[in-house]
Amino acid sequence: MTPLFRTPVDVPDLDLPWRRVEYCVTDVETTGLDLRRDTLICFGSVLIKWGRLHWNTRVTLNIKPYRPISADAIMIHGLREQDLDAAPPVQQAADDIVAQLDGRVLVAHAAWVERAFLREPLRLAGRRWKPAIIDTAALLRATGRAPSGTGYEPDIEEAAERFGLCVHTPHQALGDALTTAEVFLALGVRLEKDRPELTARQLVELSTEHTLT
Repeated sequence: MTPLFRTPVDVPDLDLPWRRVEYCVTDVETTGLDLRRDTLICFGSVLIKWGRLHWNTRVTLNIKPYRPISADAIMIHGLREQDLDAAPPVQQAADDIVAQLDGRVLVAHAAWVERAFLREPLRLAGRRWKPAIIDTAALLRATGRAPSGTGYEPDIEEAAERFGLCVHTPHQALGDALTTAEVFLALGVRLEKDRPELTARQLVELSTEHTLT
């Protein structure tokens, strides 16, 4: 049963220098992209602390779906319903997801997906979520490394390759989270050159300004 009264998920002090703030870099896999019916089936994340990716914080949580996985989704991430038979339902995974997000800025690529599909587990955990979000797709547009035209989301693998970074197991939640984390750090360092006093709030605002609507 969902708690009647929900406590907010903690957000860090965004006015601190960006390197002093903790980030949860996240990617999710779902049964599809219909926000009215599809659900979360895999959560991958890694933490950034003091401007560094902490490899030992990486997390993968598989979740048993209660909706069929669409054929289009299976073609992308390769997860079938039988692959998730032993996974816990979303209610049981919710607290583990909250533990990753609490007190951190969420970083994701084309972050509308994570914003939409993480609301259910946080609600089930009795938490109210008004996240601070940094979208690496938006930062790529903000820095002129991706077209700003409506409807275009830059590919995270292509972005990583342009920066000379590793691409980790594409279209798997943890792999994409790790690739996104490396791209985010590369973008942060480049933005810091022009803004030596760069704060987490400025990154969030820059991301919001260049997010597609």
